[in-house]
Amino acid sequence: MLIKTSPIRYLMTGVAFFSLTVAAHAEGKLAIYAWADSIAPELVEKFEAETGIDVTVDAFSSNEDVLTKLQAGSSGYDVVTPSQHFVKIMVDSGLLEDIQATSMAAYQQVLPNWQKQWWDPTGAYSIPLAYGNAGFTVNRDVYKGPVDSWKIYFEPPAELQGKIASLAQPDEVIGAAENYLGIEYCSEDPAQMKRVFDLLSNQKQFVAAYSSDNIENRIGGGEVGAHFWWDGNSLRLRRNDKANVEYAMPKEGLVGWVDSYVVPKGAGNIEGAKKFIDFMTRTDNATVEYNYYAHSSPLKIDEKTALYSKENAPELFPTVPVKLSKACSPAAQELITKVWTQLLQ
Repeated sequence: MLIKTSPIRYLMTGVAFFSLTVAAHAEGKLAIYAWADSIAPELVEKFEAETGIDVTVDAFSSNEDVLTKLQAGSSGYDVVTPSQHFVKIMVDSGLLEDIQATSMAAYQQVLPNWQKQWWDPTGAYSIPLAYGNAGFTVNRDVYKGPVDSWKIYFEPPAELQGKIASLAQPDEVIGAAENYLGIEYCSEDPAQMKRVFDLLSNQKQFVAAYSSDNIENRIGGGEVGAHFWWDGNSLRLRRNDKANVEYAMPKEGLVGWVDSYVVPKGAGNIEGAKKFIDFMTRTDNATVEYNYYAHSSPLKIDEKTALYSKENAPELFPTVPVKLSKACSPAAQELITKVWTQLLQ
């Protein structure tokens, strides 16, 4: 980026000039780390045109990836979009900027039931972006049986054995197993987590892949018949790609999530980040984002131009309980990590 200078500025010391250049560079650029395919490209272009800020968007496929980046320090990102329980962990660990979210225009766009939730009770750090749930999707060309229980996924019938796929990280998979077994999230009881391990260990012989990437092709193309996945992603595959898939509604319940805009500690362009969050949450833009991302919106949107309803998007309107993931204690998290590590050995 070129920086215009006057003759007077040439009199600055080298250090002062360097500092000014770095600040101007930071103010003119914005780096975003978001869930894959979650930010509408047309809104990025619109924001750049309105503000003159150059935006780059990198993708992640798990909350664990985001946490690792921030824990390492100097992530280089100005906006990230973790789920609620990871927002809580990041707040408690001092990894986020206090952006005084309640004073932002964006906060006025948040529906009341999503304001000051337990992961950010003072409303200082985050603005919600989208909400939904994690479950499993089946390819109806491969599997034609019922999808009303997690039993189909964790203890698959013959036609799905060797044709199911999981995620690469434990977060929501462990939660789904706990839903199926009737165990509370974040259990600190080794005996209960042994039940989770046994379930996943017995399932492993039937799992074709543990991967959070390329899910659309894997399930949409029929490489597997069932894949752990998310509601809106399944909806997009069905509607946009005309894939013969169905999102399951297991009676034991789905694993809920809420993703939010947050600003990492030490971000280079905090003001630009806040501008972006305010921009994305405006009613017109929030509606475009909702239509693109195909996950439920915690923001005010224009219902007249919103694409999804119970009739055409049943994935977004669950008929079974949805239980939000929690931020686990160190003891509970250690058990989760132990289960997953031993599982993948």
